[in-house]
Amino acid sequence: MSDIKKVVLAYSGGLDTSVILKWLEDVYDCEVVTFTADIGQGEEIEPARAKAAAMGVREIYIETLTEEFARDYVFPMFRANAIYEGEYLLGTSIARPLISKRLVEIARETGADAIAHGATGKGNDQVRFELGAYALNPDIRIIAPWREWELSSRETLLAYADKHGIPVEHKQGRMSPYSMDANLLHISYEGGILEDPWAEPEDDMWLWTVSPEKAPDEPAYIELGFERGDVVSINGESMSPARVMETLNQLGGANGIGRSDIVENRYVGMKSRGCYETPAGTILLKAHRAMESLTLDREAAHLKDELMPRYASLVYNGYWWSPERRLLQEMIDASQEHVNGEIRLKLYKGNVILVGRKSATDSLFDERIATFEEDEGAYNQKDAEGFIKLNALRMRIASRRNK
Repeated sequence: MSDIKKVVLAYSGGLDTSVILKWLEDVYDCEVVTFTADIGQGEEIEPARAKAAAMGVREIYIETLTEEFARDYVFPMFRANAIYEGEYLLGTSIARPLISKRLVEIARETGADAIAHGATGKGNDQVRFELGAYALNPDIRIIAPWREWELSSRETLLAYADKHGIPVEHKQGRMSPYSMDANLLHISYEGGILEDPWAEPEDDMWLWTVSPEKAPDEPAYIELGFERGDVVSINGESMSPARVMETLNQLGGANGIGRSDIVENRYVGMKSRGCYETPAGTILLKAHRAMESLTLDREAAHLKDELMPRYASLVYNGYWWSPERRLLQEMIDASQEHVNGEIRLKLYKGNVILVGRKSATDSLFDERIATFEEDEGAYNQKDAEGFIKLNALRMRIASRRNK
């Protein structure tokens, strides 16, 4: 790719991407455009502008994408009740399609020849970034430095930074032993002692949630209002999707909700142990399933449950922009027309406890039919006899044959 003259780099301003910026200039002799996105990671992104400018970058993109992230990525995923391998709420996975989209768009806007990212050659993110980019621009060229260079450790990165005068903050201070990723949906931890699946995470590792043991002794009650499968209000106050996520993260974190410790199957073939904090996602999943239990037809709900693992794998493996994920999303979104109402939850020491649900317009729960008391003829119990015999017919025939 010797003809590359300009590259758009997904840039955080940290050690890895600062080294990548200089490496791209040296190895490819190209101009670098930086793109830094705020998707709710809880850190200031403006310092990345100063760092990029200090390194001579002329075109610097700094964008706040929290609302787009929550509205167009997180909320659609939670309409599907997506959870990977029974535990992972896909916090890292769902952020990559948005970043890929903006990388491709900025490359088009600036006339860049390629995009670059800082994902390693061992992980899932390289797959997610690149599948997304190719789906949106089949002719895009991609540079993944971790698959090309000889810099294989933090020490070699620091040495490269020192050699080339790259400013790196806190080089001499105490660094986190974990590889971390954060956005509006979650924060993840990998590496360090977590590479031993038997080792318990240190309590001071967790940044968003108090331990359940230290959570308040009094439960917190919240009411979530749903419209077409999305939470639109908390305790009667209307909120945007990003504000919903921020509020639930605060409420959940204060009550010890959302911690998980997982050994997952990466798409590239290896098993990986990671810890996650997903307070808002944990609450959203519980609440959404409860809302659907009241308003969604039985067979529609069961069909969604059958398709959910497939949908979750598509998100996890990087196929957000694939035709099959889009097709599934159309079906899922159509199923949410009547998922409207209110859910009441109790948050208590790491638990999300459902205590009430109602829908004034779309409930399929009929108390006259479900009651154990007099139903005033709403349900004829004699009808059950024929229903049972017809459903038993094939088994009775097989039983006679086997005898």
